Amino acid sequence: MNNVLEIIGGILILIGSVFLFLGALGILRMPDVYNRLQAGTKATTLGAMSLIMGVGFLEPTWMLKSIIIVVFIAFSNPISSHALARAMYKRKRYPIIKSEDKDMDAYREVFSQEEEEVKS
Repeated sequence: MNNVLEIIGGILILIGSVFLFLGALGILRMPDVYNRLQAGTKATTLGAMSLIMGVGFLEPTWMLKSIIIVVFIAFSNPISSHALARAMYKRKRYPIIKSEDKDMDAYREVFSQEEEEVKS
């Protein structure tokens, strides 16, 4: 039974390491800050969760702690990513890269309505 847990733990750690590497590569290769934030968040969430679960399988006494950490990461990573992206958009410091044929800014209407509500 221990050999099976070690194999599962090793595979999960390998998967987590690959996803963390791909997340770092995505942060370097994406064109704007919003795409970088999305690539980093998705990959690091899955990578960290796989890595921590792999440690839980390698050390079964830590499994409960690993599950608690994975649940915390599952909630906190996407929420913090969304908050950072929304703050950057509202400050208008980092514009969204637009394609030539499409207007890709879906938030423009939402934030213009919020600004009107605040003014009145």
